Amino acid sequence: MSAIDAETVRATAMPKSDAATVNRSNVPAFVAEGVNVYYGSKQALKDVAIDINRNQVTALIGPSGCGKSTFLRCLNRMNDIIDICRVTGNILLDGQDIYDKQLDVVQLRARVGMVFQKPNPFPKSIYENVAYGPRIHGLARSKAELDEVVQTSLERAGLWKEVSDRLNQPGTGLSGGQQQRLCIARAIAVQPEVILMDEPCSALDPIATAKIEELIDELRQNFTIVIVTHSMQQAARVSQRTGFFHLGVLVETGDTEQIFTNPHDKRTQDYITGRFG
Repeated sequence: MSAIDAETVRATAMPKSDAATVNRSNVPAFVAEGVNVYYGSKQALKDVAIDINRNQVTALIGPSGCGKSTFLRCLNRMNDIIDICRVTGNILLDGQDIYDKQLDVVQLRARVGMVFQKPNPFPKSIYENVAYGPRIHGLARSKAELDEVVQTSLERAGLWKEVSDRLNQPGTGLSGGQQQRLCIARAIAVQPEVILMDEPCSALDPIATAKIEELIDELRQNFTIVIVTHSMQQAARVSQRTGFFHLGVLVETGDTEQIFTNPHDKRTQDYITGRFG
């Protein structure tokens, strides 16, 4: 393992009394080892290994079709919905194998939320977009508690001041940037540990993109974030760690500053300097 020894990772799976002495902040949220993904006979990911550090933003970069979004979808088992997709290897969340057959995938996706490339609010009111998850997961026992969850989530997503007087209006009536922040509010309303973002700004204008990037920086205080982006500038602005994918291989991972200023692999250097991509 790249960031921590196996003994410490195993401690995260112990009963609380045994794991109490472990500093959880020093243990990666995710540990992936030997991850391979196949779509039928085609191999899309090859032996990927990476630690995703807690309360940091990890950016996944690389040219189109390199496997970065495929790997992102492995982290909350979104690939399960593709019949011909097969995943091998190990992915641990807090020391637990997320591909364990006993694992409740619905609960996994509550712990690992996802924000997609294009904003996709439900065809419901702004309020109901945020309240939907907490309601079905039983996170609020009364209307007052649900109101508080909705307001807190919208505040965290930097949207409350803009929509507080129109919560009963359709979420689809918001601007693109507001819709994306609504989707972020919807994701954090179920109290996830990790938020996955698949090119969350690619459909937005520069002003909306700047707001999302500011929001990402604020959210990492409370959440672990993994973002796929085609923009190397965005990766440099928002992330603390970066992983470079090429042809299904995770070529290199490291601190973002090191990846962009002193990469160890020539392929990383060539991509960052625009020789291909």
